[in-house]
Amino acid sequence: MDKLRVAVIGLGGWGQCHLEAYRSIPNVEITAICDNRENILQETGDRFQVAHRFMDSSELLNREEIDLVSVVTSEENRLQIVLQGLNTGKHVLVEKPVSIQAKEAKLMLEAAERNGRHVIPGHILRFEPRYAEIEESIRKGTLGVPQSMYFKRARTKGMFHTYSRTHSAYLSAVHDIDLALWYTQSRVKRVRAYGKWVTGADTPDILWGCLEFHNGAIAFLHSNWMTPDEADITMNDCIEVIGSKGNAQFDNRGTGLEMWDSEGRHTPDLHIHRVRNGYAQGALREQLEYICSCIAEGADPVQTSFPDAIHGIEVAEAIVRSAAEGIEILLA
Repeated sequence: MDKLRVAVIGLGGWGQCHLEAYRSIPNVEITAICDNRENILQETGDRFQVAHRFMDSSELLNREEIDLVSVVTSEENRLQIVLQGLNTGKHVLVEKPVSIQAKEAKLMLEAAERNGRHVIPGHILRFEPRYAEIEESIRKGTLGVPQSMYFKRARTKGMFHTYSRTHSAYLSAVHDIDLALWYTQSRVKRVRAYGKWVTGADTPDILWGCLEFHNGAIAFLHSNWMTPDEADITMNDCIEVIGSKGNAQFDNRGTGLEMWDSEGRHTPDLHIHRVRNGYAQGALREQLEYICSCIAEGADPVQTSFPDAIHGIEVAEAIVRSAAEGIEILLA
């Protein structure tokens, strides 16, 4: 295979990031793009010099000269796109959450297995060096067996206006559910969650969840959208993993860099996605480059796990129900 041919469906902010990352990977060609907003489609096509532009994802997916598709649409529009992509012989990367229904995620995996293709969850933090370093330390035995884990993921109030369409369990906590599954290599058996609806939105502004695993580990998840916009701290996350032999922890509230100018203080993210001199750097590029390499070489992308993604949605469903009904949920 001379070049891996990729397409991106959904050209919002994160879809644009996918294009920036793909453009920076050697031996990858962006073959086609799709969005239902014609102005965005044309502007993006011109920016990335992509000739094949579609407003209908079905037309894009019916083309044969595509090896891998990134699906970066809103959550409720992903199932049929993913199924058609797999059924027409493409490998598919599905941004997180892969769905807001576990039954839909299972249909995706079944289609991938039936067609001999990979369906890959966009769980980017498995490629963020600090989170990956903890997993490697667990795998090598340095930290021992995880006993207790704490995850916090805080975002701004302004971002909540955009993302409150989807429950926080699926949108933000799903990252930490996946990390907990990755670290423990176990499944969740019991969930208890609590929500605080501060602004009256359908989804809680503040969410707490306690997960108990079959291997005895416990994880506490804290997700909130309460950081004042004026603080200019887009991400305020932290993690602590207590193992049987050692502990690991970090927070990303500060990147180590602060920029002060006439508009205030800025703390740019330097770990997830950053473009410098026309080339993308960060966890997103690491993730996409790994996936492209696996597909080109015919290898399984074992650093990712769609079965984990399915169970993560099952856990998220339990969190939603537990917080809403005030009850403990037992999983099979």
